[in-house]
Amino acid sequence: MNSNITTGAKNRNIRIIGVGEEGAAGLTADSLQLIQEADVLVGGERLLQFFPAFAGEKIVIKSSLNDLVAKIKALQDSHTIVVLASGDPLFYGIAGYFARKLGPDQLDIRPNLSSLQLAFARLGESWHDAVLESVHGRPLKGLAQRIDGKAKVALLTDEHNSPAAIGAYLQQFGMTEYDAYVAENLGAADERARHYTLDELAAAECSPLNVVILLRRKDAPAPRKGFGFADEEFHQRKPEKGLITKREVRAFSLSELKLGEDSIVWDIGAGSGSVAVECTRLAPRGQVFAIEKNEGDLVNIEANRIKFRTDFTVLHAKAPAGLDELPGPDAVFIGGSGGELAQLIALCASRLRPEGRIVVNAATIETLHDSMKAMRDAGMDASVTLLQTARSKPILNMTRFDGLNPIYVITGQFIAGAEAEAETANGAE
Repeated sequence: MNSNITTGAKNRNIRIIGVGEEGAAGLTADSLQLIQEADVLVGGERLLQFFPAFAGEKIVIKSSLNDLVAKIKALQDSHTIVVLASGDPLFYGIAGYFARKLGPDQLDIRPNLSSLQLAFARLGESWHDAVLESVHGRPLKGLAQRIDGKAKVALLTDEHNSPAAIGAYLQQFGMTEYDAYVAENLGAADERARHYTLDELAAAECSPLNVVILLRRKDAPAPRKGFGFADEEFHQRKPEKGLITKREVRAFSLSELKLGEDSIVWDIGAGSGSVAVECTRLAPRGQVFAIEKNEGDLVNIEANRIKFRTDFTVLHAKAPAGLDELPGPDAVFIGGSGGELAQLIALCASRLRPEGRIVVNAATIETLHDSMKAMRDAGMDASVTLLQTARSKPILNMTRFDGLNPIYVITGQFIAGAEAEAETANGAE
């Protein structure tokens, strides 16, 4: 017999029932009977108010879900428990958390219509092709790069990340190609749904219970695609050919960083912020920190952050100052070190997350030597690629090549077993 076969839900004594804004009136007879026969009813205050006649014990969900799970575990062998949840309990809801903590085989989950289903139904739009995002209890930071260029976006909100806050945030990044549709109090007697321009959305006053749908206008300019953007696209300080990691070097360095969608990145000596921009687009659900000591460069970094719709964090500091306050990185790019390269690489190596990488760009053999030595001293494997590139340039009716300065790209990573040894050594200090 296959021990992985899931048994029927009827014998499970923890039921999670989705409830809409119409309350008990929107539930099936079977779900209502389960609630009436339960020993314990669990839910937020708003949902519990839909069942004033319930005679058993009521538990109000507050901030500590760990305490709630412990209480349910203590009761589940001797009590029948019903947990009330909004809409579909598995769509950004509590059921997923309970399944992880209690095991899915302990739960009988009965979904209702989700708020997004209702919102798209009111709008008359399909939603299988929509990008779904939640800023309910989550920061708005990073939303810009996650939705840039998407044709249809649905957002779950909260009282802080309201429709007006979302409108103002999108305005900051110039994302005015979006119009909005806000559906409030879905399923309730005071339900309301309205269309907004982005300017109108930024000034809107809406019910706390709402869903925001963003629709990209069909006449909007084509979204920016790919990576390795032309140097000329970036705001930059202009000594000689520009204070920027050149496109060819940047593209190769990005490949060496091996970023994932949720990578944490430190860009040290950010200059124009070109690497931070590209990293943010490659890791839209991660965190990117651009550290730059020259105050004059911060204006360009900020201008590029906005232009490329990349919501990374800019720090005015001379590394390693300020790095202790940042989360450990999956990848570190060092474009400038201010003369403290060995110390900087040692610190970054000690903070790297598993399988993390350090990539250094060097224009001189001295920096190449110092980088490789510092990486090896930190227990890392160091490899180097010399990039010598040239760009075509017209001359009369012909074409010649204009050579760029050669750049060493040094990549450090822990070899098998070295990372564990480094952690042991650090722990012994």
